[in-house]
Amino acid sequence: MSWETVIGLEVHVQLDTSEKLFCPDATTFGVSPNTQICPVCLGLPGALPVVNREAVDLAVTTALGLGCVVHESSVFARKSYFYPDLPKGYQITQFDEPLATNGCVLVTSGTGEHRVRIRRVHIEEDAGKSIHDRVEEGTFVDLNRAGVPLVEIVTEPDLESPSQARAFLQGLKRTLEYLEVSDCNMEEGSLRVDANLSVRGAGSDTLGVRTEVKNLNSFSAVERALELEAERQFGVLEGGGAVVQQTLLWDERSGMVRPMRTKEESHDYRYFPDPDLPPLRLSRERIERLKKALPELPEERAKRLLEQLDVGEDDVEVLTSSRSLADFFEGVAARVEDAKVAANWVRGPLLREVNREKGSFSDLGLTPAGLAELIGLVEDGVISGGMGRTVLGRMIASGGTAREIVESEGLSQVQSSVELGAWIEGVMQESLKEVERYRSGETRLLGYFIGKVMQKSEGRADPKALSTLIRDRLGS
Repeated sequence: MSWETVIGLEVHVQLDTSEKLFCPDATTFGVSPNTQICPVCLGLPGALPVVNREAVDLAVTTALGLGCVVHESSVFARKSYFYPDLPKGYQITQFDEPLATNGCVLVTSGTGEHRVRIRRVHIEEDAGKSIHDRVEEGTFVDLNRAGVPLVEIVTEPDLESPSQARAFLQGLKRTLEYLEVSDCNMEEGSLRVDANLSVRGAGSDTLGVRTEVKNLNSFSAVERALELEAERQFGVLEGGGAVVQQTLLWDERSGMVRPMRTKEESHDYRYFPDPDLPPLRLSRERIERLKKALPELPEERAKRLLEQLDVGEDDVEVLTSSRSLADFFEGVAARVEDAKVAANWVRGPLLREVNREKGSFSDLGLTPAGLAELIGLVEDGVISGGMGRTVLGRMIASGGTAREIVESEGLSQVQSSVELGAWIEGVMQESLKEVERYRSGETRLLGYFIGKVMQKSEGRADPKALSTLIRDRLGS
């Protein structure tokens, strides 16, 4: 019998606010444990929550960016469970009356374009963090994260493969970054994924028993964990067994999925409206204001760039991978004559510098005007393309402008026949055998001589003038 996988995702996104969801404690990552806490997030008697307006606006922006219907009224509920990192004994979330519902995202993967429905987007507070690796026996608890504002994005079970789930998450992350609602740093826990998977007979409409995989901290982990769990369920069913509903844990070190606990049902959490929080009321005017403020989303931007500029689809795919990169490219393209040249420089040498520095794009300290000036020097023949890439590295290292570096270090292209001739003569004296071979008809050696002269001139020789002079000198 042939089987097919059915996948749904629950994505927890930390909203980019300076304060927690229900109290003014900071949300700074990496500070000393238990230094960003107060009676509210500790659940001490008499402490009452107050909703963070900024967090609500970011949550609404998220929902609108995913095409959801934002409800004018939603309700905060208590989700009761008992973990060491949940000091109140419950989490404030939303249950049967969420912030938003009925969204949709189009996913492009190896199987083409696929429509994934968003069941709901709701607001909730984060729990603390249990730390298991500090001592051999025992667990430490850091409550700095308790109360940090999250949105949970829940999809319908519309994903058909682990690779499709990965593509969806990559597209979702890009959209959230364009919306500027979260930094989506998976290493810091700003974006976390729980994946639900079931298996059914090919062509069947009946869903199988689902399992949930937690602790997925990268896109590759999501894909690999789902592949392993699908294989496991295939094996169970092929062997005549039954899949048990349970929660599984992805172990990054071993690359394995292992059982964590029996999967709970919603009634196990004893949801009920939080008596300390009134329903969240949003005016239609507030929703419309946030909708009008939505930025141009990745798909829209890609379409516009293809229509307005002379760039290819591959260029656009790379250049719109982040909002900051797209903004930078358009800033460069507006200052140079040829957008294709700008695209080549941004997606080529510039991104290589980003990868070499192992930092973020914004860390380079380079402006669109600065790169445009460099491109202009190359296009005008002041420096060669190869020297331009060298100058780019020095601009990033020193903070100087392209023209300043070229002038101070004497990097301008040499076009003088006298200087070029001296370098050519030196190379010919060092390459007598190659000269004879060239004059005997091996004209492909022209590239050899050009390369040698470029090496001797430290990249400053004008390649066009050089080619002509070498041909003349060699008699061709």
